[in-house]
This record gives sequence, structure tokens and C-alpha cells, in this order.
Amino acid sequence: MNIFNVIFQSVLALIGIGVIGFWILRRGILPENVISVLSRLAIDIALPSIVFANIIINFDPVKYPDWWQLPLYWVLFMALAFALTLLGLLLSLKSFRGEFALSLLFQNGLFFPIIIIAGLFGSDSPYIVQLFIFIIFHPVLFFSTKHLFFKTKSDQNEESVLNWQRIINPVLVATLLAIVIVLAGVDKFLPEFVVTMFGMLGNMTLPLIMIILGGSFYIDFQRKGKIYTFEVLKFVLIKNLVFPLVFIAFLVILQPSYYIALIIFIQSAVPPITAVPIQVKREGGNESIANQFIVGSFLFSIISIPSLFLLFNMFFPIP
Repeated sequence: MNIFNVIFQSVLALIGIGVIGFWILRRGILPENVISVLSRLAIDIALPSIVFANIIINFDPVKYPDWWQLPLYWVLFMALAFALTLLGLLLSLKSFRGEFALSLLFQNGLFFPIIIIAGLFGSDSPYIVQLFIFIIFHPVLFFSTKHLFFKTKSDQNEESVLNWQRIINPVLVATLLAIVIVLAGVDKFLPEFVVTMFGMLGNMTLPLIMIILGGSFYIDFQRKGKIYTFEVLKFVLIKNLVFPLVFIAFLVILQPSYYIALIIFIQSAVPPITAVPIQVKREGGNESIANQFIVGSFLFSIISIPSLFLLFNMFFPIP
């Protein structure tokens, strides 16, 4: 049960920071209009910094010669996730299918996996580097296809079409740059203070993101919109249980390397990407139900992720 406890504590810590973010906005410690500024700081500065520093320090192409296969496994992962999303839509209300599908298909591919891997293997684990390489094109896919889930477009036309600043995003650039630097052997000539600087900037990523998320939930909570209990329950059962169970069966058949199986399993078990409600609003969808999908999935993940990891560990024991 030690594995259960480690993951339970890790997920609970992440949720706890989100609760603090909720409390910060509720007490008026930060004004609501600061959330958008903090989001840019987290996504465009802190997150690329942690990616860059981790790859420079921990990326070892000799030890993991099949690292280049990770984006290909991501394509396979997304293909199966897309098939499961289409099946899941059969259970959703027609009026919320865009929100339902977007939240099912796009998982929280970085923040939950980082804290779970760090809790199990340490913050300097090479598995975190493999995670960054696996997920490298995930934001690109999200920001280039999100508008396809909605028939009604918002008035913000620049957000309803391709946003190249988000497609060619800082995380993608940081990942590719760091990989090239390591492969070329230039990392040996980087001054230590540069890597330390980016590492320190990156350390604020998880707390900042979860404070922002908690604050965003508070803003939505103030509106006191309708609670879609049955829809949220259907969503949570599919996202938090059906997805990971199907992927565990898929991995048992495929039998990939442990670290690839680990990353794919975690990706299948985590809640939706936190950017979903913002993008739903921009596309003229129901932001409230998108937030409820995330809240329900986040809360249920406190139990579902550690429980399902025990099942995963039966077939793929920690080496």
C-alpha cells in the first residue's frame, strides 16, 4: 500500500494548492484580474523553464536510445483516446458534446504526471524528461484543433482560428532547444548559473498553476450557475475509470518498456487539461459545465489515480 499512499499524498498536495488558490481569491488577497497575468507567467515563463532545466540536467540519449519513439507513442495514445472519446459522446447530452469531448480527449499531460513521477522516483527522475518528450506536441494539437469541437464561434475570431503563438509555444521551443543542445554536446559548455536560473524559475510552475486553477474555480463559483450533476458523474466515470482501464489492457497487450508504459498509463488516468474552460468560453461554449467536469475529475482523481496505479503495478512492477 506504500505506492498507494505516495500517489495519494502527491495528488492530494496538488489539489490542496488549488484549494489555497480558491481561498486566496475568496479573501481578496489577489484581485480577479491578476489571474490572467499569472497564467501568462506560468505558461510562458515557468513551465518552459522547468522543461529546459530538466532536459539539460537529466536527458541521457545513451541510456535511453529509444527516446525518439516517445512522440510516436503519443500519436498512438491520442488515436486510442480519440476512439474512446467518440464512444463517450454516445452518453453525453447533445447540447454539451463539444465541452464533453474536449475535456475527455485532452488530459492534464504535465502537472499531474510531474508530481506523481516526482513522488515515486524523485524530482530529478529521468522519467520526467521522458514525459516532456512524450508530450511535446500535445499543446500544439490542443490549440490547433480546439475550435473544431464547437459549431458556434465566438466573436474573438483570432482565437477561433489557428493561434500561432500558442501552436509554436514556449514549451515546444524549450523542449526542442534543450534536446538539440544535449544531442550536440553543447550542454557541457553551458554556465551552471544558467541551468540553476531556469531550474529556480521552473520550481514555481506547479504551485502557480494550481493557485491559478483554484482562483478560476472561485470566480466560476461566484456565478452560482446550474450544477450538472448527472453529466459530471458520467464524465468522471469515463475519464477517471474507463480511460485508464482500457489503456492498462492496451499496455498489457503491447508490453512496451516500463517508462513508456508508466507515462502512457499516467496520461490516461489524469483529469482534463486546465485550459479547457478558458478555451470553451472563447469558442462560445458552456464554461460552467467545463469547470464542473474538471472539478469532478480532479476530486475523484484523489482516489482513482492511486487505486488504478496499484492495478497497473501488478502488470508493470516498478523496476
